Amino acid sequence: MDGFNVKFLDVNDIELSMQHFGIYDYIVFALMLIMCSTIGFYWGFIKKQNTQDYLIGGRNMKLLPISLSLIASYISGISLLGTPTEIYVYGTQYMFIMIGAILMAFIFSEVYLPVFHELRLTSTFEYLELRFDKRLRYFGSILFAIGLFTWLPIVIYVPALAFNQVSGVNIHIITPVVCIICIFYTCMGGLQAVVWTDVLQTIIMFGAIVLIAIKGTFDIGGISVVWSRNWESGRIEAPNLDPNPLVRHTVWGLIFGGCFNWLVSSGISQTMAQRYLALPTITSARKALFCFLVGALLIIFSCCYCGLLIHATYYDCDPLTTKLAKARDQLLPLLVMDVVGEFPGLPGIFIAGVFSAALSSLSTGLNSMAAVVLEDFYKPFVKNPLKENRVSNLLKIVVIVGGVLCVGLVYVVEKLGTTVLQLTMSLSGISNGAVLGMFTVGTLLPKVHSKGILVGGTVCVTIMSWICLGTQLSIANGHQKFAVKPVSVDGCQYSFIPISSPAFNNTDSHTENDEVFILYRLSYMWYTLLGTLITMIVSLIVSLVWDPIDANNIDPSMLAPFLRKYFTKSDKNRIQTQTSTNPKCSDTKL
Repeated sequence: MDGFNVKFLDVNDIELSMQHFGIYDYIVFALMLIMCSTIGFYWGFIKKQNTQDYLIGGRNMKLLPISLSLIASYISGISLLGTPTEIYVYGTQYMFIMIGAILMAFIFSEVYLPVFHELRLTSTFEYLELRFDKRLRYFGSILFAIGLFTWLPIVIYVPALAFNQVSGVNIHIITPVVCIICIFYTCMGGLQAVVWTDVLQTIIMFGAIVLIAIKGTFDIGGISVVWSRNWESGRIEAPNLDPNPLVRHTVWGLIFGGCFNWLVSSGISQTMAQRYLALPTITSARKALFCFLVGALLIIFSCCYCGLLIHATYYDCDPLTTKLAKARDQLLPLLVMDVVGEFPGLPGIFIAGVFSAALSSLSTGLNSMAAVVLEDFYKPFVKNPLKENRVSNLLKIVVIVGGVLCVGLVYVVEKLGTTVLQLTMSLSGISNGAVLGMFTVGTLLPKVHSKGILVGGTVCVTIMSWICLGTQLSIANGHQKFAVKPVSVDGCQYSFIPISSPAFNNTDSHTENDEVFILYRLSYMWYTLLGTLITMIVSLIVSLVWDPIDANNIDPSMLAPFLRKYFTKSDKNRIQTQTSTNPKCSDTKL
């Protein structure tokens, strides 16, 4: 292989020469952290806030900051670094997930959002108690906590990898430092601080990606060069219409499976729903949803383009093979140092953008966890009215403990294989299907009762844990291989130690993985949809067989708006009278 011949420099020399994260870069990065801390200090010590302000901004926040906060909360470092990696390694098929996102927005807008907003919830899991009983509320809250603490450590780990690539600083040094600052402003300022830091972080994040895309394209000769080099390598793909759910990415999996993934992560998840509920009207909440959709799609498209740009830049010298990039998710930071490394401060802007995405996700998750602990695990067990200072202290303790736990779990994430994008969606499949299934049953299937949904949710979590964990173990042990796009090292201008790179193993997963148990080969894009269907089907069967109920006894306000017309006026009046003593139900619009 000619690419393995000794060239002009050693790969270690190249790596060290690219780690010129200078004083101006550190200043830019530090300024971002200082501004975030200042926002937290302002909302925590200067502005007076009660519990409602801390958790949902007094339900009177403005459309623009909430829309930007939604974008920042969803677009984590996983998206910024994982999406370009996905395109570089596997091709453009992943881009069809954007159609799934559009489908999600219309479904969430018409089915779930009106119910949540009319009930004036603080924790979305309050709905499960109103619709079913307290057991379901606790069950949903526990699943949320499990999903959150599986996701946040990955969110923290990814930007630490990027920082390590451009500066050489150990990830276990930078991670706790940055997280302490995030914990501070989240702890002090609550949702107001989180939202306004998200506004700042969204601007930095989007600006950094666009800057790299424009400068990188200009450096290699324009968009036509990016297109031709990716076309020749097969990275630009036609839609894969294969109906086989075992294929990693197909149009069907990305649109329909992706839609259900987005419904959880961008809709009913407490981290996102809390922002919709901070707006005063359902109209403004719907506007925020579609503003979020446009912004998120723009950033995802930009990240996908950066994946094509990475290949166009390194088309004849794959940095993964030469170990110039130690991990797949260091590819974009490597490109950054190649493109703007010579300009003092610009690498700092990019790293600030990546960490901004991570900090927004971490702060959102911790603030949402505080809301869930207060509303779902504390208030139900306390009969006397809670003093404001006691509640405030509890919320801050939850944020601090949750943040410390996430930092500790980074060590676990570091040992796991596969790309962060696939890892995140795979692990979230354990809880996402059951959570979405419970809310879907509640809003669409009035004949299902609490016993049925409890059985359905438990069965779903059991089956999905088996599938998801078994799959990750199979991948970590090397029992599964996925078809990747070809790379070359023929144009490398430096010497490196020859290795067997996964990028050269362009094998077809259908032929290599036949000995692996069939459910372990299921595409991770179907996990949430499969879990949702298991929950719904089992819940409905159990409810029809075990102590069936009269659907007319369900409060129509708990159902999706398009189903409410099937209740007679007398039924509605009777139910509204029965529930008028419930402060949550008495405010609803039937």
